[in-house]
Amino acid sequence: MTATAQAATVQPARLLPGASSERVANATDSADKRRSAGVIRGKALIFWDPKVPGKKLDAIDTDQITPSNDCVSETLETLDARWKAGSFRFLMPDFRERVARGENFVVAGDRFAIGSSREMSPAGVKGVGDEAGHEIVIVCGAAMGDIFRRNALNLGLHVVQSRAAVDDAQEGDRFTFDPATRSLRNETRDKTYEPAPLSPQEEEIRRSGGIIKVGRREFADSVSRAPEIRWPEAKAARRLSSTEQIVWSHRVDKDADVRPGATLRVYADLLPASDGTGPFAIHTFNQISGGDVVYPRQVAYANDHFVFNRNEESDKQTDIGRQFAQHYGIGKPRYATPGDGI
Repeated sequence: MTATAQAATVQPARLLPGASSERVANATDSADKRRSAGVIRGKALIFWDPKVPGKKLDAIDTDQITPSNDCVSETLETLDARWKAGSFRFLMPDFRERVARGENFVVAGDRFAIGSSREMSPAGVKGVGDEAGHEIVIVCGAAMGDIFRRNALNLGLHVVQSRAAVDDAQEGDRFTFDPATRSLRNETRDKTYEPAPLSPQEEEIRRSGGIIKVGRREFADSVSRAPEIRWPEAKAARRLSSTEQIVWSHRVDKDADVRPGATLRVYADLLPASDGTGPFAIHTFNQISGGDVVYPRQVAYANDHFVFNRNEESDKQTDIGRQFAQHYGIGKPRYATPGDGI
């Protein structure tokens, strides 16, 4: 395929009928106003070990954070409803009510959020805080689940690992957290804690605000900017692997250095999703764009997880992709209904 033909596969943004560049800017502005400003304040919400009085609960896994039955969506309009409703459903049934009362510093022991890599868990927990108007801060001990931590940072959910803070915390304690410095303070105990450091990549993600905030900041520019795929000249190509050449050619910032560990913005040739991952991707798209502003680009959606189960919950999950495809006019081969294959 020639460079020209390849470039043609990455389409420019298309506004939906009735949408305008002004509406794009308004969507970004309204999202900006919802951003956190300054120090986060609240009370401790502690998970106690029922078998050991006075000890915080260790090894709260992602199945306890979001039971598998709640890792689903029911409609296109309520994608995250079950994720929020399921947050600590069995471990702390009144979690949502307590967060609404201002208990937004979630305190747990070691090995918090180990287990399966379900992005619905941090999304649901963060969503509970957002709807209550209280930013949630996870305060836990050592050996936190790596995947949960990375997903949380990418979604803008604050996570702090400090065993000393966990050990000191008691019911009703008032906490503050400064997102700029990651300094955690127990105002009731008059103690300040420096959390375990993040990796350089995690710190970069955290400082950016996560994928949704970055997407909102760059949304207007992404709509107006025409994609440009430019392949390296022979001399530059010789020092790059095949994969690096693809990344190099698809860079949004043409001066960005392609090197191991770098974070780059790129134009995507294809954004595949399934009925398992699609609802979360749709949720992210709506969070960034504000919904009903632009057509999704480079999308391919296949139903292959929840098909032929003869189960109402599964049918709802696959129907979300169908509704999304119909709403935006996505047909074959970009959308595969159950039974079509991939």
